[in-house]
Order: sequence, then structure tokens, then C-alpha cells
Amino acid sequence: MSGPGSTGSPRPAPGPPTAPAELPPGVRRLVGDPPPDPDIHRDHLLARVLQEGDSADLAWLVARFGEAELARVAGERGGRLLSRRTRAFWALVLGVEPSPEHPLTSALWPL
Repeated sequence: MSGPGSTGSPRPAPGPPTAPAELPPGVRRLVGDPPPDPDIHRDHLLARVLQEGDSADLAWLVARFGEAELARVAGERGGRLLSRRTRAFWALVLGVEPSPEHPLTSALWPL
């Protein structure tokens, strides 16, 4: 019998989340668990690795996405996703104009 107070049959428990693309362990430590899908959350993944990654993480990033994509994120999206210091560094390294500073940048990134 089904009605307003009825729960019906129990739903199966969801399985563990999976990422469509495998991330290296160094990058996974930066983005948490479950890892984001790099194709859907690309800008945030790129920014996180640009901000906090080591040389192995950056090598993977360049191999996976290419320098042009890193330059796009640093030049267009970095104003909110990267600290001022990191944004200036990557703009210099990648040869792009740094993205405009977001109005909340000083509150989000004091350095």
C-alpha cells in the first residue's frame, strides 16, 4: 500500500563517486576527494594547480591542457581564482596580461 506515510522499497545506496578522467596523486591532493571532472571543472582545476601545485603537478597540467589553456585561465579567469602574486607570476611566465582584479580579491587573497 502506498500513501503519504509510505516509504516504499528502499533505494540502493549510491556507489562511490568516480571521476571520468584519472588525476595524478599530486593533483588529487590539491582538489580533494572526490576529484572534480577535469572536463567540467576545468578552470577551477587549472587555477588550483597553478596556485598550489609543484613541478610534477604543473608538468601534468601542461601535458593535459597545454600552455594556451593555462594562459587563458591566467589571463581571463585569474582575477578571482588566483592570488595577486600567483596571477602576476603566471602572467609573466605565460606572456599574458593579468586578468582584472575581482572586487573581492583583497578579502579573498590578502597577499
